[in-house]
Amino acid sequence: MQPRERLRNLLVSRSVRLGDFTLASGARSAYYVDARRTTMTAEGQALIGEVGFEVLQGTGLEFTHVGGLTMGADPVAYAIAHHSWRVGDPRDAFSVRKEAKEHGTGQRVEGGLPPGARCVVIEDSMTTGSSALKAVEALRDFGAEVVAILTVVDREEGGRERLAEAGLPVFALFTGPELLSAARVD
Repeated sequence: MQPRERLRNLLVSRSVRLGDFTLASGARSAYYVDARRTTMTAEGQALIGEVGFEVLQGTGLEFTHVGGLTMGADPVAYAIAHHSWRVGDPRDAFSVRKEAKEHGTGQRVEGGLPPGARCVVIEDSMTTGSSALKAVEALRDFGAEVVAILTVVDREEGGRERLAEAGLPVFALFTGPELLSAARVD
C-alpha cells in the first residue's frame, strides 16, 4: 500500500467522525475531522511527513520553511521538516502563536524563522481559510514571505477560494468529501 493510501486509511479510522458538529467557523457539519488524532501518532507522523513533503516538492515552489498556527499545524510541519532532513533536502519548521507572548521576547512566530524566509503555511483541516489567513498576517508582519498553503484536509467549503483571492495557492493532501466517502464505506 502506498503512503498516501495508508495515510488516508489512518485518517478515516482515527480522525473522521460522523454526527452533528459545530466547526471552528461556526458552521454545522455532518462530519468532523480531528486530524490531530492521526498527525500526533508515530505512524501518522511518518506518513504525513513523507506525503506532505512529496506534495510540496511536486508544486515546484521554492520554500524554506513550513508551519502555521499552533496547535493543528505543529505536528504536520514538524513531520515535514523531519522528513525533509531525512531525504537530504532540509526545510525547517516554525509555529505561529494565536497571540504574542506577554513575557520573554514577546514573539508570535517561534522556531528561529529568519526574516525573508519563504514559507508554506500548514493547516490540518481547512474550512473557511481563516486560520491560514491569521498565520499569513503574522508571518508578513514578521517579514516572511508566504508562498502557499498546504492543508491535510480541504473541506471544500470556500477556504481555497478565499485564499486564492489573497493570491495564495492551496494544495491539499485530501478533501473532506473524499474522506467522508471512504468513512461511509468502511
